[in-house]
Amino acid sequence: MAITIEDIKKLRTMTGAGLADVKKALTEAEGDFDKAKELLRERGLAIAAKRSDRETSNGCVLVKSENGFAATIALKCETDFVANGADFISLTRSILDAAVANKCQTLEEVKELTLSDGQKVQDAVTQRSGITGEKMELDGYLVLEGPNVEVYDHMGKHTLCTMVQLNKENAEAGHKLAMQVAAMKPVALDADSVPQSVLDEEYKTAVEKTKLEQVEKYVDSVLKKAGINPNLVDSEDHIESNMKKGWLTQEQADEARALKEKAAAEKAASLPMAMIENIAKGRVQKFLKENCLVDQEFQFGDGDKATVTMWLGQQDKELKIVAFKRFTLVAE
Repeated sequence: MAITIEDIKKLRTMTGAGLADVKKALTEAEGDFDKAKELLRERGLAIAAKRSDRETSNGCVLVKSENGFAATIALKCETDFVANGADFISLTRSILDAAVANKCQTLEEVKELTLSDGQKVQDAVTQRSGITGEKMELDGYLVLEGPNVEVYDHMGKHTLCTMVQLNKENAEAGHKLAMQVAAMKPVALDADSVPQSVLDEEYKTAVEKTKLEQVEKYVDSVLKKAGINPNLVDSEDHIESNMKKGWLTQEQADEARALKEKAAAEKAASLPMAMIENIAKGRVQKFLKENCLVDQEFQFGDGDKATVTMWLGQQDKELKIVAFKRFTLVAE
């Protein structure tokens, strides 16, 4: 059976596959459109399988709110060239539209949806992978349910999206808070929302950092008393480098190493733990202020140094944030 250009265009419109792939599939299927579509799907599966171990660090993130249900989803791929393609963005949007329309709660539910063209979501992703030759996968599916949800696609670049839900209708405030979430990367709504495991890890890190600072401070003072510039011997690499430059003699380098080792051991054995614990607690409080949304400095006000909570009160004394979600493909 002769394959016409009209047949090729029709199947390409239906599948989004390349002209050469469409022509080959139609020829092998002897003009049978259903069989040709199946051949294209199988080839997409084969290509996707070959690329299963590749990294998907690029992609498209989109967000949508409709009828009391908001969601964000990411379709990931290997390169920004594919991520910025109109067909790739269109596929991501069609998946998100279906997810929001069906109020899907999980990514697995999304993958089982059927799109308007009759394809299952996962099959559509696999087929697009076959067309582009890149590994693709769905990720970052987050939802917020209820009224008063504002969504934000940062700079319209489809790489970072946020959702913020308020207890009262206030679209302008919600939009600015969604921008705040995008810019300031909060890890929790408030201190009570931070998991205890996170607090414990922050405290442990703060204690170790404070101990190290106390030891380094003491070592530096010992070196200065001995007439050695601490900046010249702050690491083994610097010692070797500065000896080559003639800024340190072998004797000075050996003396510095010995002094550093002895002073560090002395200080480590007599650290004032009560003071260190108090400093660590202060650092945890600083972490909470910087990473809890309601305590962050609001970035989109009129120039005053108000926290998000203070700014909310200026808009409406009863206005509060119920929840927020944030997803990005960008390394931060």
